[in-house]
Amino acid sequence: MRRTLFDQEVKQLGITRAQWWALANLSRHEQEGMIQSDLARLLDVGKVTVGGLIDRLEDSGHVVRQADEHDRRIKRIFITELGDEVIERMAEVGRKLNSVIMRGITLDNIHIAEDVMQSMKDNLRAALSSDGADSGTSEDILLEKE
Repeated sequence: MRRTLFDQEVKQLGITRAQWWALANLSRHEQEGMIQSDLARLLDVGKVTVGGLIDRLEDSGHVVRQADEHDRRIKRIFITELGDEVIERMAEVGRKLNSVIMRGITLDNIHIAEDVMQSMKDNLRAALSSDGADSGTSEDILLEKE
């Protein structure tokens, strides 16, 4: 629902959800740029899909592809000044939405929610990196709480 609300707010910037999501991920690697396959993996899409997405962002002036310093076969994707302006606007929208979304929620409850979600994220990471060993089903976990 937040993404839908965010989409509505950034519609005036002329970018799609896929484009703002790509820009957001690229902004976390702004200094070194990113290669297309790494961005595809982060976005959980195929290389061809991300290639078209980057083509459109490049055509609109938000990103530029440049040859890698160490391997000229590799192209790195960098955000342009126009892309940085859009990212700053996206950050403003995000801050505005956060204040709307968090209205009426105490700071203590926000911290509790963050802690619970971090624990869930840690559990997911552990499950993904495990050798398949099962630490119990969700039913087992729910029964433990009763």
